[in-house]
Amino acid sequence: MWRELLPVGRYGATGGYRRHAWNGADAECRAWFEEQARSRGLAYEVDRNGNQWAWWGDPGAGDAVVTGSHLDSVPDGGAYDGPLGVVSSFAAVDALRGRGARPVRPLAVVNFGDEEGARFGVACTGSRLTTGVLAPERARALTDADGVRLADAMERAGHDPAALGRDDDRLTRIGAFVELHVEQGRALGDHPVGVASAIWPHGRWRFDFHGEANHAGTTRPEDRRDPMAAYAGAVLAAREHTRGGGALATFGRVAVEPNGTNAIASLVRGWLDSRAADEPALEDAVAAVRRAAEEHAAREGVRVEVARESYTPVVSFDVPLRDRLAAAVRAATGREVPVLPTGAGHDAGILSAAVPTAMLFVRNPTGVSHSPAESAEESDCLAGAAALADVLEELACR
Repeated sequence: MWRELLPVGRYGATGGYRRHAWNGADAECRAWFEEQARSRGLAYEVDRNGNQWAWWGDPGAGDAVVTGSHLDSVPDGGAYDGPLGVVSSFAAVDALRGRGARPVRPLAVVNFGDEEGARFGVACTGSRLTTGVLAPERARALTDADGVRLADAMERAGHDPAALGRDDDRLTRIGAFVELHVEQGRALGDHPVGVASAIWPHGRWRFDFHGEANHAGTTRPEDRRDPMAAYAGAVLAAREHTRGGGALATFGRVAVEPNGTNAIASLVRGWLDSRAADEPALEDAVAAVRRAAEEHAAREGVRVEVARESYTPVVSFDVPLRDRLAAAVRAATGREVPVLPTGAGHDAGILSAAVPTAMLFVRNPTGVSHSPAESAEESDCLAGAAALADVLEELACR
């Protein structure tokens, strides 16, 4: 499975992946998922929000155990973030069948759409729509860098954007959701598999610096209203204000108008990603960056506007389910299992408000993620798939 999926959406110039929502690579990934489901005799369906499902057992029976992740990527992302969870889920189904296990409640594998938000700007779009966190009218109106609306992109891919919205019927079928994911850090140490305790609160904010376009070679410094200078000050402030303070703030995306080498910009739009161990710390970090942006904007004679585009509060995973995961992994490995929080957002975090959720992490030896250098050892991936199979057997087959 891994070898089949590996070349899909890979960009030769960087070695990273460009599997973005409703593009050609995403369509190939979705076709791969459907083929995996049908080749195993699993009941395949696509829900109203574009998420893919593969069912072992009656989808309508209720109290289902669901596992899976996502197949899309950040721009030039790595191979493991998301796909490892989907591949491992199918591998766990194969392992259960190899053991002769039979589910006593439905078991499903899911591929949530547009988890990374790389194209339309909102992360975990599929799970946010399903749980009602993202309003369908807002989702339909989201646009990519080329001005293409999400609704139009979905329609071109053969899906009905008019059907988007909270899916209570589906949520009531789910008794538990378990997501396996590559670790995005190096906290597991010498442990191949760990269990998540919580997800830090996190969000995305758009900073628009409005200045005045002018000639780069003839405009005196004192006559400039340069939004790029104000933006640069905000970027440095984000780094300084969160250094060692229990919060992270990163400007990782920028758009410039008119984007000419010999022109002073008229508009610089930057997106801030911020995360922290608790919500007050997150609020303080974003407020500090905003104050710095306003100070630099005033100094440069430009205007700044700030809009929050997405926000996820702190997520504490279901404790009984988390403890069952840890016990199952401990029984299989004979070792203590690390239980740790993460600063990375996941579909499991979005679903946690509606159904019991938990997560398994597979060790990342370098800690590098959202990069072509992201990696995991095959032995650790196999250990993760085996641990997931043990967990699913405990939850669905007994």
